[in-house]
Amino acid sequence: MIEIVKRAQNGDATALDQIVRNVQDQVHRLALRMMGDVSLAEDATQDILVRIITKLSTFQGESRFETWVYRVAMNHLLTAKKVRGQDPGLTFSAFEDDLLSGLTDDAPSAEHQLLLNELRLKCTVALLLCLDPDHRAAYVLGDVLEMSQSEAIDVLDVSAATYRKRLSRARSKVEGFTARSCGLVSQLAPCRCERRVTTARQLGRVGQAERTYQAAPTFDDAVTMAHRAEASIVTAKLQRATGPLRSGRDIARDVLKIVNPPGHTP
Repeated sequence: MIEIVKRAQNGDATALDQIVRNVQDQVHRLALRMMGDVSLAEDATQDILVRIITKLSTFQGESRFETWVYRVAMNHLLTAKKVRGQDPGLTFSAFEDDLLSGLTDDAPSAEHQLLLNELRLKCTVALLLCLDPDHRAAYVLGDVLEMSQSEAIDVLDVSAATYRKRLSRARSKVEGFTARSCGLVSQLAPCRCERRVTTARQLGRVGQAERTYQAAPTFDDAVTMAHRAEASIVTAKLQRATGPLRSGRDIARDVLKIVNPPGHTP
């Protein structure tokens, strides 16, 4: 990858094209975790890819290129006014109330399993919005993407002590919520995906089947995985069981058109 980056820094349009396409899913996956909404994540991904292109000359190879990409992306997701203004400010209390107010005992339909999986995936992503952006970032990097501490503090540009505190607090809050509310984590929790599907569909929260979620493990696979995991790590495993979270559109193509319009000679 470093050689490709060097060629792109020297004006090689083909190398630049390859870089943007290679990092598109990496950036989108992070943006979706931080923003929760597919459409907003796609818009943020486009903005970040433009920033990666314009800042590419500043990459000096002092870290892995993927780490540098995460740093550029996370900086945008944590500081851009446009992104921060779109944060819903969701709380664990409000999310729990919403889940419990829509439980039913309706019989499953023929498409029940597909809707169950879509609901599981969207609930998993939405749960992270209950954390404030700084704690969300630490949790996503540490427990979802499983970054080493050294890489995570490089991405976030914080001290090791600050990162550890944020990650510990985020873990405690997420694990506490899922233990109380999520039937995939605790048999004592009141919310079950199958009891929530009807209401979620009525509210338009499932049934769209975005391409973003199509490569994710099935609902049954996720349940099996959760039952095999130790209680302390079930939540993190469920957060990772979402597939590649690819964008539903080719954002790289759109960005490359912006930076290299038709008729432009690099």
